[in-house]
Amino acid sequence: MTEITDNNRTSSIIEASEEYGADQIQVLKGLEGVRHRPAMYIGTTGEAGLHHLVWEIVDNSIDEVMAGYCKNISVEILDDNGIRVTDDGRGIPVDVMESEGKSALEVILTTLHAGGKFGAGAYKVSGGLHGVGASVVNALSERFVTEVHREGVVTRIAFERGKVVEPIAEVGKTKKTGTVATFWPDPLVFEGTDYKFPILEERLRELAFLNAGLKIVLEDHRDGEKASFKASGGLSEFAKWLNRNREVLHKPIYFVHTVDSTRIEVALQFTNAYSERILGFANNIFTKDGGTHLVGFKTALTRAVNNYAKKKDIYKSNEEIPSGDDVREGITAVVSLWLEDPQFEGQTKGQLGNTEVQGMVEVAVGEHLGRYFDENPSVAKKIAAKAQASCKARLAAKRARDVARKKAGLDSSLPGKLADCSERDNHRTELFIVEGNSAAGPAKGGRDRNFQAILPIRGKIINVAKAGPEKVLANAEVRDIITAIGTNIAKNFDLEARRYDKIIILTDADVDGSHIQILLLTFFFNYLRGLIDAGHVYIAKTPLYSIRKGQKRYYVFNDQEKDALMKGIGGKSVEITRFKGLGEMNAGQLWDTTMNPETRTLLKVTIDHIERAENVFDRLMGTDVAPRKKFITDYARDVKNLDI
Repeated sequence: MTEITDNNRTSSIIEASEEYGADQIQVLKGLEGVRHRPAMYIGTTGEAGLHHLVWEIVDNSIDEVMAGYCKNISVEILDDNGIRVTDDGRGIPVDVMESEGKSALEVILTTLHAGGKFGAGAYKVSGGLHGVGASVVNALSERFVTEVHREGVVTRIAFERGKVVEPIAEVGKTKKTGTVATFWPDPLVFEGTDYKFPILEERLRELAFLNAGLKIVLEDHRDGEKASFKASGGLSEFAKWLNRNREVLHKPIYFVHTVDSTRIEVALQFTNAYSERILGFANNIFTKDGGTHLVGFKTALTRAVNNYAKKKDIYKSNEEIPSGDDVREGITAVVSLWLEDPQFEGQTKGQLGNTEVQGMVEVAVGEHLGRYFDENPSVAKKIAAKAQASCKARLAAKRARDVARKKAGLDSSLPGKLADCSERDNHRTELFIVEGNSAAGPAKGGRDRNFQAILPIRGKIINVAKAGPEKVLANAEVRDIITAIGTNIAKNFDLEARRYDKIIILTDADVDGSHIQILLLTFFFNYLRGLIDAGHVYIAKTPLYSIRKGQKRYYVFNDQEKDALMKGIGGKSVEITRFKGLGEMNAGQLWDTTMNPETRTLLKVTIDHIERAENVFDRLMGTDVAPRKKFITDYARDVKNLDI
């Protein structure tokens, strides 16, 4: 989550110069453009962008792995938050490029769109197709040092903010091959330079799964933490890891299929869960927004399951055939492609767009699943029966909802307890989902009814991680939220149909409030993820204390802030009020602290990594008690505020 403040009711106008001529044109040379607009290359200058620097350098080592020249990668977090990435690949070429008058190493590290990954270059398949990764990291680093072990010689070059400060030179002899890249992110560029071990650990473990036999070591010199990853079973082990907190129905189904120069690797396993988890990769790059490879996989999976079920008379002739959503209920799958010319969207490579890939994957998945089902009828029948049960539950839930809404006369109306706003432009409106009727009173009284709507919910909504879709969609609170927002869910989800620009979760600043937040976020993650992906879901930061000294009143959000404030204002004649709930605040207080766009603080809900997010929801809200018990045991001593 990223902390933000917003002010959507003020604007500023910057006047441009009336003159516009040649002297107004600027040419940013070398890597100046990267430093001028870093987010164009790494997405953000926040935590995600900071870690993206590591991925760019590691991805170069992974390209050596895919080329068959690298078996070991080491990533170190140095004492001063620098990063060192070492591999045993071929080493970056250091000989002089006649066309540039510089060594290939210097060109690669200082020139955008330079590398061995274009056309008939040094790599048949590669994740770094634009030739900008290493040079971007160099540009955004306070210092960047590279040592190349190649042809018996160690060659070194150093930069500061993209400028050479130590020219290329031979500094020793070696019997090894490979590249050692060390960099320190520039504090003038990034909001913070503190690397997180768990974030690095997650991605490096993932890369080990994606490249069977590769060994990756992660070491944190700040506190001595260390982790090592190696997966001989590749994606099969990946599926097991993803499902470690779930009850599985069978062993992973795994295959590798090659079409011309494209390698298709797939592992899938069904669980007793209700959500689907399908991860797609292209040349080891996680395609968070999917793409043609996943479209082909889903199409082939649905066809293979339904064809088998019809052939074996598992489905009756008068029954509706399960949809793709029904078939995928509870699935965990990983689809990884190595291909020569992947077409990604943007430098951050969120989606694969190669049209020919869809057909390749459809054929491969259909062929291998068809054979597997014939050879493993007990597993095939379990999967088909689960799809059939999901279909029946979906249809039953729909009938029940239709009947309930008709009886209540709610065919087209909004929830009765929704206090709507008058504004109808969905780019300007806000919906506060408020905990309980007691909090709804001051929220309704304090809001700006022109653009702010209030929807109170009663208590804690159903835990959607434990309940099936039929129970979830039969829940009155869930139905009210879906109806109020207006987007519908699942395959009928329509982002443009949303009635509000911001959906803001507003709960008490206590343990119960946190629990309600988690329940609501679990619901949004499983049923309305498109709203999170598009940046429309927020959590309101609500105060825990009101502190008054004389005529001045302060609001603080935790004990640490309270203690710090008390030291600053002195302890005499100070009135401290601890809010047990939002209902204890009057309308003016709630507006000033939590609802006024000019003074409030919102936490924007984002998903940096699907796998990590799903693991968190599984651990905290899933059916398996053991991981949750372990989490509570591990972190109980760190609890600062506990309401009993």
